[in-house]
Amino acid sequence: MREFKTAVGLEVHAQLKTVSKMFCGCGTEFGAPPNSQVCPVCLGLPGALPVLNRLAVELALRVGLAARCLIAPVSVFARKNYFYPDLPKGYQISQYEHPLCRGGEIEFSRNGDPGAVELVRMHLEEDAGKSLHPRDSGGDFTLVDFNRCGVPLLEIVTEPHLRSPREAAACLEAVKQLLEYLEVCDGDMEKGSLRCDVNVSVSRRTVCSTVEEVDHARAAGGKPDPAGKAPGASDSIVVPPGAVGARTEIKNLNSFRNLEKALSFEIDRQRQTLSRGHKIKRQTLLWDEARKECVPMRSKEEAHDYRYFPEPDLPPLVVTRDLLAEAERGLPELPWNRRRRFREEYGLPAYDAGLLTSTRSMADYYEDCVKAGADPKTASNWIMTEFLRVVGQRGGEIEKVPVTAAGLAELLALVRDGTVSGTAAKAVFGEMMETGEGASSIVSRRGLVQIKDVEEIEAVVAAVLREERKAVGEYRRGKERALGFLIGSVMKAMGGRADPRLVREALERALSRLKDER
Repeated sequence: MREFKTAVGLEVHAQLKTVSKMFCGCGTEFGAPPNSQVCPVCLGLPGALPVLNRLAVELALRVGLAARCLIAPVSVFARKNYFYPDLPKGYQISQYEHPLCRGGEIEFSRNGDPGAVELVRMHLEEDAGKSLHPRDSGGDFTLVDFNRCGVPLLEIVTEPHLRSPREAAACLEAVKQLLEYLEVCDGDMEKGSLRCDVNVSVSRRTVCSTVEEVDHARAAGGKPDPAGKAPGASDSIVVPPGAVGARTEIKNLNSFRNLEKALSFEIDRQRQTLSRGHKIKRQTLLWDEARKECVPMRSKEEAHDYRYFPEPDLPPLVVTRDLLAEAERGLPELPWNRRRRFREEYGLPAYDAGLLTSTRSMADYYEDCVKAGADPKTASNWIMTEFLRVVGQRGGEIEKVPVTAAGLAELLALVRDGTVSGTAAKAVFGEMMETGEGASSIVSRRGLVQIKDVEEIEAVVAAVLREERKAVGEYRRGKERALGFLIGSVMKAMGGRADPRLVREALERALSRLKDER
């Protein structure tokens, strides 16, 4: 019996947050007029010499330290030769045999369980330009914008240990989150600040029921399956990709959704190809969103195709103690450590901790709110619901929210003390977001202090019971949900200012008297 085993590895290209390019002083602003941010260095003109951007190195080291990589004391830049219109030099300055970082891992959630993906390496390189194909204008030509040439990139290469499109997307999400936490990349995939190439290989897993089948599978280059034997089988052998075909690479995926769709398509295509007895061709693919399929771009290059050799115009990169210390000072609490701490220190469920630490700014806001006196779980509930709803309506940038964490804590204290009801608090919060005015000030100005006068509440209850005779009749016939309707009617009649607990108690007393009168 044959099954399939999928191996997926990511190559993530992250644009580092520098104001100038990797080897020259040109700007890196997105959306600048075409070819307005270029110079002899990034255009590769004769006699122009590159000078390494120190901040780019520091940011790359920050990621390497966070991912527990082995930092090379000396790394070497190399020329990666290939010829495309958007690469004016005819080569890209990258790192090959001696990268800045090796090994390490990045933690992420595997189907809801804690997991991690091992890294092969991280290295620095420069970006290429951008080719534009204005087919809509009726012309059959290509325009080239060299603004991106020389923009500093950090390439993060994972081991091929991911097993599904969902795992690959979750891993990329974790990489993006880490880069944003470290403030080394803005993570904007729509602008190309974060892009991903995916390597995928499907191999056959032969579940052997006889000794002869085991021998045959081993003869084909198979090795014992790390996952162990299948139930009732003599052995389980994985036939490596080299015996049945080769891996393919899907280039330039710029969203989690496209990554999952492209991977799902390619995995299914490779399985069908192997099932028909054909080999997988080693090639580079592009995801065609309109056709919903991966289309061939070119045959897959090997390292020798790029004719790597050390960059003669750059000396080896030496990581000094001072440079490493500077990178270490830029390390915040990492997202996976913060998730664990939120659960342990604040007693939050895993879901709450995961959502609240999804961005550094949200985690900071939550923690500042708790430090200002808010109950941890109450603050969590409010931030995950009302806060995020209103922030989403305003563009989703927490840093630009006019309500400070201390201001939200003040509002939650008013709810906790019974000064305002939960319903009124939502209205107050909306006004705080619009005006920046403090909660206490709004409550006082609008007369929203919660009514706790029992006699006043009982008078309104009596009036509501006279008006809502149908709901009263339903309650007396045993329909408990009618009580909720009556509570809502009283709250509405009192402008949402009555204490809900006192309203319920007053209604229950009044309804009990009506039963007794029967």
